Amino acid sequence: MTSPADILFREAQLTDVPAIAALARAFAEYLRTLGDLIEFRLNAEALERDGFGPNPAFRGIVAEAAGESAGESAGEVVGYLLHHDGYDTDAACRLLVVADLFVAASVRGRGIGAALMQQVRDIAAASGAKQVVWTVYRPNTQARRFYEGIGGKHADTLDVMYLDV
Repeated sequence: MTSPADILFREAQLTDVPAIAALARAFAEYLRTLGDLIEFRLNAEALERDGFGPNPAFRGIVAEAAGESAGESAGEVVGYLLHHDGYDTDAACRLLVVADLFVAASVRGRGIGAALMQQVRDIAAASGAKQVVWTVYRPNTQARRFYEGIGGKHADTLDVMYLDV
């Protein structure tokens, strides 16, 4: 997959926190329309604390408009992907876990999401990871179609479970 020519992909920086937080808010609002009742807490404070502090819990990639086109300004962050390392004990291999991926509605359909996923695949390969894994909110059929369209596979034999701490 080639990247859109008018988009620059780069590692997220502390100065991107306000833009990522705004996109994360838009993502949460979209998920609300699908019935997601989770209390979304990913805001600028959480992003700065957990992604850019002394012990980062995640890393990120941003998609930035490289020129004036389709309503965006040069330098505007129009998408992001947050990821962290993981490990699969069954396969005895490193994983890269996608925690969040969102592209602004105004620029969807231009290959930005697919290019972000390719960027993270490249990062995974360079780190020795054998898979990239993520979760999808079941009612988000648009995301499910997107991931299936780029070759994503369902883990039908697994359920996501959690414990509150």
